[in-house]
Amino acid sequence: MIMDDRQFFSIGQVQDQYLNPKTPKPQNTPLPSGEASFASVLNKVKESADINTTSSTEVKFSKHAANRLNDRNINLSESQMQRLNEAAKQAGEKGIKDSLILMDQLAFIVNVPNHTVVTAMDQTENNSNVFTNIDGAVIA
Repeated sequence: MIMDDRQFFSIGQVQDQYLNPKTPKPQNTPLPSGEASFASVLNKVKESADINTTSSTEVKFSKHAANRLNDRNINLSESQMQRLNEAAKQAGEKGIKDSLILMDQLAFIVNVPNHTVVTAMDQTENNSNVFTNIDGAVIA
């Protein structure tokens, strides 16, 4: 057995030597302020999140849906767009993935997670009144 030439007489001495070394304690440094402060960085992140959330909740139109609207001379007013966005939001809150949204004389199929109108038609378009590949409907 190899013996260390250091001798300790109590656990307190060992504890002081190994667990509480006599190194200088860090001094309290002032927290950054201005643009580098935590509050400033947090506010910037929140603002960018708010911007992204706002834009991501508005529906966009797929190329196919945009062509359908154009071919049928369907122009949505600002209030109709707001109603369409609100209907898509409601569908998302209910867990609907692919929703039929009926508004005025128009029908939209919306992929809710992607906030994308997949196709659009007016009342005269769909003679059979059958919609497939949807898991919910919202009447706006």
